[in-house]
Formats: sequence, C-alpha cells, structure tokens
Amino acid sequence: MAKQSAGILLYQKVGGSYLFFLAHPGGPIWAKRNQGAWSIPKGEPIGDEPLIEAAKREFAEENGQKLPDGDLIALGEAKQSSAKLVHAWALQGYIDAKLVKSNTFKMEWPPKSGNIQEFPENDRAAWFKLSEAKLKLFKYQVVFLERLADILKISEAAEPEIAEPRQQSLL
Repeated sequence: MAKQSAGILLYQKVGGSYLFFLAHPGGPIWAKRNQGAWSIPKGEPIGDEPLIEAAKREFAEENGQKLPDGDLIALGEAKQSSAKLVHAWALQGYIDAKLVKSNTFKMEWPPKSGNIQEFPENDRAAWFKLSEAKLKLFKYQVVFLERLADILKISEAAEPEIAEPRQQSLL
C-alpha cells in the first residue's frame, strides 16, 4: 500500500474574498524556494490512526495552534510524484499566522557530513487569496484549492482586490 498523509486546508472569508492558509516547509532544501513550494499543513497517520484524525493532529503540530471548530469539507485525495496519496479536508476558520509555531525534525545537513541538525517543519505561514495560493502551492495540491473553489463557487476572475497578506517567518 502506498504511503498516505492527511491535511487541512483552512480558509476564511474577508469582505468579498476568500483567503487560504498555507505553510512553507522548513529546512535547507526548501529555504530558497517560494513559488510551488508551499503546502497545506499535513502529515502521515500514526499506526492505524484514521486519516481525518491524522489531519487534525498534524494541523495542530505544524502550527502550534488548535484547529478551529467547524465542519470539515472532504476534498478527496491527490497523488504526489513520490506516489504518496494525500487526503485533504477544508475548514472555514482562522488562526493567526504571526502566532504559528511549528514542530521540528532532524536531518543530516549538509548531506554526508555526519552533522545532524534540527529544523522547523514549517518556517513560514501566511494567508493568500486564491490566485496567489495556486501559485504558491505544490503543484499536486492545487487540485484541493480548485475543488474547494468549486464548492464555494468562487473564481480568480471574481476576486476583489485586497491587501496582500504578509508572510510570517517562524524562525
């Protein structure tokens, strides 16, 4: 069976526009990448953990904030290039990107150096309007935005101008 992960695409309505919460992966591999390098908060289930519970747990771990209350909207699944299957749900709610504090991971860096370093799982978080979020997200995750946009009946062409959200560094 292919590896699986699960995540939550948090969104909010501000005036006549929708904003989507995305996180930027931490660590040296992603440090200089921006377009096409952001993600919904997600991760792998532990043992027999149900995917929806893994998505909720991972959201809290990767953001250091409780998932807002509300009804989850199933967005289906998408396959990464590694063949991992990612399952996603959407939730209308808000967390403050300035208060996000990510968990960490360890890896050997630089490669083959024998040095183990610790990095935040996510180093930035921000709210983006639909058109910007599509550019920021990993290519395979854009389908989650498109499915949610269809459900909410929104389009990039109808997006009103709003102040661009500030990216918040988690370092």
